[in-house]
Amino acid sequence: MAAEMAEQQEQISLQNLSLAFPISVEPQSQDSDRPSNPNLPSFLSSVRLKYVKLGFHYLISNAIYLLLVPLLGISSAHILTLTAPDLAQLSDQLRFNLVTVVLFPAVVVFLVTPYFMTRPSKVYLVDFACYKPNPAQICTGEKFMEISELTTAFTEENLAFQRKIFEKSGLGQRTYLPEAVLQVPPNLCMAEARAEAEAVMFGAIDQLLPKTGVKAKDIGILIVNCSLFNPTPSLSSMIVNHYKLRGNVLSYNLGGMGCSAGLISIDLAKQLLQVHRNSYALVVSIESVTLNWYLGNDRLMLISNCLFRMGGAAILLSNRSSDRRRSKYQLIHTVRTHTGSDDKSYNCLFQREDKKKKIGLSVSMELVAVIKEAIKTNIKTLGPAVLPMSEQLWFFMTLVARKVFKMKIRPYIPDFKLAFKHFCIHVGGRPILDEMEKSLKLTKWHMEPSRMTLYQFGNTSSSSVWYELAYLEAKGRIRKGDRTWQIASGAGFKCNSAVWQALRTVDPAKENNPWMDNIHEFPVYVP
Repeated sequence: MAAEMAEQQEQISLQNLSLAFPISVEPQSQDSDRPSNPNLPSFLSSVRLKYVKLGFHYLISNAIYLLLVPLLGISSAHILTLTAPDLAQLSDQLRFNLVTVVLFPAVVVFLVTPYFMTRPSKVYLVDFACYKPNPAQICTGEKFMEISELTTAFTEENLAFQRKIFEKSGLGQRTYLPEAVLQVPPNLCMAEARAEAEAVMFGAIDQLLPKTGVKAKDIGILIVNCSLFNPTPSLSSMIVNHYKLRGNVLSYNLGGMGCSAGLISIDLAKQLLQVHRNSYALVVSIESVTLNWYLGNDRLMLISNCLFRMGGAAILLSNRSSDRRRSKYQLIHTVRTHTGSDDKSYNCLFQREDKKKKIGLSVSMELVAVIKEAIKTNIKTLGPAVLPMSEQLWFFMTLVARKVFKMKIRPYIPDFKLAFKHFCIHVGGRPILDEMEKSLKLTKWHMEPSRMTLYQFGNTSSSSVWYELAYLEAKGRIRKGDRTWQIASGAGFKCNSAVWQALRTVDPAKENNPWMDNIHEFPVYVP
């Protein structure tokens, strides 16, 4: 009787938890309006007008540049058509009209100066590097379960639960964990957490600086983001001390901002580069696993053990026009949306203590609904700035028909494949990737970088979108002019996007990134 009651309790617990972290997706016909799992994000439902308005405001706010550039072009073309007699006649007329001679240049300067004064500086991605841990830190599924068993911290039921989550997570057999976690028992202490952070940050930066030819002393802006590990001195100070950065470097350390903090760092760097001319900005995105490895039996906190793995990335940005020729990408747009004013969103991912005072990251039952709303909000804000006019027109007409005339028609889902060639979607979980693929009508080819990153490196938090971009480069898919969309969501709750345009074709033969050793093995089938 006791065994039957325990089994029923386990089934109820698993069933409840699956609401917060779905581990399977039922097949669905293409004609259906409903998502394959009612708990997963669907972009076919409600449309909030305020976010659409925000997106159009973003587009209109840049309209001055769209209007001035054609006017300047037309004026220049007209001047070039003037012949020598025309210029001589104009000179004779101006010679006897001093007021015109003075006023004309003044008017030109008056009209042109605001354009050049208010024009935002272009931000270039010179290069980036992703950290690849040592082979000794590879953690297979069997090793993961063996370590969990040998710690004796988990009940038999929760060991079985972790095994089920891992098997359906989409992770492969070559993800990486810190040395402190691989020990038995795990050595989860501040010194080991610092060692992990140093290995990741310095490893990525040591790869990046030689690739770019930029010296440490040339870096004027430093931004580091790590959500759950924030020691004193800060991680940014660790970099300043290690590389002996200059005394007036602008350093920032972002903490507690979740998996989307990497794109927040990019946006912050972009804003700073508008003010500080001729500068380099170094962005470092990592997450620490060591001090956040959970050794308790609260199932809401065990999911992070099954998904999060070791990794990080370093990115060098520049606003120097001379760097355009050697840079890989230009930053076109960044869009940040925040739903944290809602209590449900704020509490969905929460670092707390369990009943035995062990700290872990708790995943709320409301997580999927929160992700759904956050992603919808960000996409609807970004859409007007990137989608072709034809797609915007169809979307607007459908919206008016549904909201104003109350017509019962299906909402029009814009085709984002017309705006972007490549997609780097944060690997928050396999079910979310499944639903993003379906809702945005993406192909397996578009989702390949995200799925293979989840398989090879696991969820490396804020740096995952850079491992995905590195995958695209290793596959030789980046061509000059291609646009790539990075999108990530994280605790708070936030969803952020960055749009990059390739300035040149990336030759994989000249690349050195974590995929190059075995890129020929990908893509692989993930059952």
